[in-house]
Amino acid sequence: MALTNGNRLRGRKIPMETDCGKILASRSDSGSGEDSLDRLLPPTGAPRRKNTTLLSKTEPPLLHTGTRTIYTAGRPPWYDEHGAQSKEAFVIGLCGGSASGKTTVANKIIEALDVPWVALLSMDSFYKVLSPKEQALAASNDYNFDHPAAFDFELLVATLRKLKQGKSVKIPVYDFTTHRRQKDWKNVYGASVIIFEGIMSFADKELLQLLDMKIFVDTDSDVRLVRRLRRDITVRGREIEGVIKQYNKFVKPAFEQYIEPTMRLADIVVPRGGGNMVAIDLIVQHVHSQLEERELSVRALLASAQQTQPLPQTLSVLESTPQVRGLHTIIRNTETSRDEFIFYSKRLMRLLIEHALTFLPSQQCVVQTPQGHEYEGRSYNGKGITGVSILRAGETMEPALRAVCKDVRIGKILIQTNLDSGEPELHYLRLPKGISEDHVILMDSTVSTGAAAMMAVRVLLDHEVREDKIVLVSLLMAELGVHSVAYAFPKVKIITTAVDKSLDNFLHVIPGIGDFGDRYFGTDGSDSWSDEEEQEQPSQ
Repeated sequence: MALTNGNRLRGRKIPMETDCGKILASRSDSGSGEDSLDRLLPPTGAPRRKNTTLLSKTEPPLLHTGTRTIYTAGRPPWYDEHGAQSKEAFVIGLCGGSASGKTTVANKIIEALDVPWVALLSMDSFYKVLSPKEQALAASNDYNFDHPAAFDFELLVATLRKLKQGKSVKIPVYDFTTHRRQKDWKNVYGASVIIFEGIMSFADKELLQLLDMKIFVDTDSDVRLVRRLRRDITVRGREIEGVIKQYNKFVKPAFEQYIEPTMRLADIVVPRGGGNMVAIDLIVQHVHSQLEERELSVRALLASAQQTQPLPQTLSVLESTPQVRGLHTIIRNTETSRDEFIFYSKRLMRLLIEHALTFLPSQQCVVQTPQGHEYEGRSYNGKGITGVSILRAGETMEPALRAVCKDVRIGKILIQTNLDSGEPELHYLRLPKGISEDHVILMDSTVSTGAAAMMAVRVLLDHEVREDKIVLVSLLMAELGVHSVAYAFPKVKIITTAVDKSLDNFLHVIPGIGDFGDRYFGTDGSDSWSDEEEQEQPSQ
């Protein structure tokens, strides 16, 4: 299984200093379809090797910061202006006999597609959990792993359906040495294209209905046998006698009975596997045409919308006291130095976060005072609170949240505007485990059209966070942004310190505050800010 992507982000600088987590899983190379028989088997006594990671031969699509990886080509909107998912991922099903080159074909397609956010899902991850009796049979190479009954189709169909719908899923990790699922499963989310490969990819009716394109990889049986010998000996730690026994007893009969007959269901048959670049080019052309038909222009629709309704009831604006008004006067002033901008922004953030917490559910409780008397008070009525910042400017609000919420968990989402399309694109996310059970404080410094905020909310919903448990917190919002978020997600609470009336032709809030991130981090080129100041970044 893997996630990968193509193009480098056009002309945009990713904030490398931010604390982002790794979201790339490796994908294994199963060999080229052009291998000759005498080259497929390892030499006698050769050491066993681990799977290697296959990377695109084009320019690197990722930015690395130590142990962290960020996509440089973002995922465009997968929902409409109403916040509802309007396009599903395009699913390619790859079927073929064992060691026919399905994974190689999948990797060739991924490389040639050169599009962001592609998921490679292997059917091998969905073998059933074996009973002790079946474990003993597997140890002696007497268990049939090439029969449809060996796969957990119920879990597979449910997982692929959720992934196609844009939801976050957990993928089991199967250990072929112990024939067990590992304890830790892999999280996969955000695929624009899903490539699903396996020997029984066409064996289930429900599974077939999820496939937008069906490809059968047809490879000579002798080539498949030698490839399987090489793979099972060098990668899966098997003995040659056991591999041959299993092949003759289970693999070959299963191919003839269950796999080969499904070739008639395929839209495209690829002879010779990964070496057939003509077939792969035809597949890639078709997928590109399908993706073009599914493109959306969410931000353009939001910007052109005429919002004439009153501000929604889900909006709460911090009372404009003389103190709040004074803080706005300072941070909106173009002459304010960076040092003062940061100081007074932090004061306003603290007031805003305190105000936002009053909208979390509470319950009555009674405590004993040191004097021995009862006090009737209130306590938080929920399992936990998670803060999620929209990088990079939203990250500046994290210290204020931590200052008032002890042990709060923090997640991060990186959304940037594509300079060519003008659309927001998702580049990175790291969300705490079990976030679906928490109330989530979603933080961004400013909201103009609401496009980035809508994408962030959609991400949270895809991770099963309830809409009514999301609180969007922003220092400054435009009326358009308020209406956009409230119309798409009517149960999300929207908290801000001020709402400005309009946007200019560049979709900047007017009268506004300027580019908050640039002013806070010192990246707008002002000569009055030292190099030392420009290097200061918030960290988790």
